[in-house]
Amino acid sequence: MRVTAERIKRAIAFAELLLIAPAALFMGAVFVRNLQPEAREPAHSAQQIVAWCAERRWTLGVFLICLPLLVLASGSATLLSNWKEDADLRRATLQTLAAVWANLPLLLIAAATLTAAGTLAIVPLHVLSD
Repeated sequence: MRVTAERIKRAIAFAELLLIAPAALFMGAVFVRNLQPEAREPAHSAQQIVAWCAERRWTLGVFLICLPLLVLASGSATLLSNWKEDADLRRATLQTLAAVWANLPLLLIAAATLTAAGTLAIVPLHVLSD
């Protein structure tokens, strides 16, 4: 069986998802536990995850620093390598950047609108939880 560049990319993508999963789980648990009182689900389960990590101090360093740094380094190296080797990728990226630049005001409006929606979703939940 021949190893192709596409298989290598898929393996790297899968490995990066596995490496970033603990950090995503922890950060998601921190967010979810603040949505409602701890006695109710899923806040109770989220609090259990956060407490488990807090009891094991090494998990914060490994899950929140080391593994994400590894993903950042390997992902950056893979993206840079593909950028150098693939002319179609460079062309598509430059076209995308040109489209973003041409529509920047509209994209900023969309970002501000989504930020406002997120704020309006989070603030009432925070006020109700106090």
